[in-house]
Amino acid sequence: MIKFSVPRESLLRPLQLVTGVVERRQTLPVLANLLVVLKDNQISLTGTDLEVELVGRFSSDSLGAEGEITIPAKKLMDIVKSLPDDAVISLAIDDAKAVLTSGRSRFTLTTLPASDFPSVEDEPDTLRFTIEQQVLKKLIDATSFAMAQQDVRYYLNGMLLELTQDRVRTVATDGHRLALSTAAVTSDVSDKRQVIVPRKGILELARLLGEGSGEVEVALGNNHIRVRTPGFTFTSKLVDGKFPDYERVLPRGGDKKVIADRAELKSVFGRAAILSNEKYRGVRLVLETGNLQVLANNPEQEEAEENLAVDYEGDNLEVGFNVNYLLDVFNHVQGEQVQFLMADSNSSALLQDAEDSSALYVVMPMRL
Repeated sequence: MIKFSVPRESLLRPLQLVTGVVERRQTLPVLANLLVVLKDNQISLTGTDLEVELVGRFSSDSLGAEGEITIPAKKLMDIVKSLPDDAVISLAIDDAKAVLTSGRSRFTLTTLPASDFPSVEDEPDTLRFTIEQQVLKKLIDATSFAMAQQDVRYYLNGMLLELTQDRVRTVATDGHRLALSTAAVTSDVSDKRQVIVPRKGILELARLLGEGSGEVEVALGNNHIRVRTPGFTFTSKLVDGKFPDYERVLPRGGDKKVIADRAELKSVFGRAAILSNEKYRGVRLVLETGNLQVLANNPEQEEAEENLAVDYEGDNLEVGFNVNYLLDVFNHVQGEQVQFLMADSNSSALLQDAEDSSALYVVMPMRL
């Protein structure tokens, strides 16, 4: 009979992460459940929505017989969360019911057989590399905001992961702006390898990587990506499609170089955004030597005008942008200074941290 006891803290973290994958509305009843497996003195919890699968592992000193069963995810999570911090939780499976006890509390949950639980198909990994957990998190955080949502071009509803022998790169775009980030890595890939990880997989992976440190192993198959940490295994199906050639989108030959303080830019554009058109979010940038003027107005004929001292010498330029796209960039650049590179009022702007070119951002202009 399956039976184990663990401190609440040991169970809560893997339970929170794994339950995050489980959808609220399921096509199959078993998808609302977690698969609980006792094997080799270790307990594993698995949640899936058929696209993304997450397995969390932890150990316990007091384990009963080996076995497997599925238990309602949301209810188990709510019960464990509501118990006191120092609680010790015991779980036993008795006659197709899961009995959870802690102190003077007792809960009986329904179960479904483990044989009903679907697993993401186990195909062989064709390529593996290791990367620092926080480096992978930084790559995702620097670009994930630019992913499309529910776009008919389904290949944009995700992130491109590109691997060469000496670097890994993440790219995301929604057709109006693009974000790209690069890190050094050593891999056995002979040619460039590209995969598209779906949006939900990226968001779950970012949550999983969290504050952790140490190396993770990334494995790529023909239809899946798998990321392994000591406590978790994350698997996601890949998006079947071709990602746009992002190299062609990167603006070349911009001769107007502007450098400005990131915090000031954030404040100036944040204030101008208040009076921009609520639907189109356009702001006008008027650039002249040493000064950037930001203008916004809306259908109520309200206007905002901001002036900011910038490091710029060159011809005057007037160009419009979506203010939200610029604010997104300012929020994700890490350094103190932001560099803009522009050519004319019809060309996209290339933005980056003035001191670090590992992340690049492209924002298309707007006609105002």
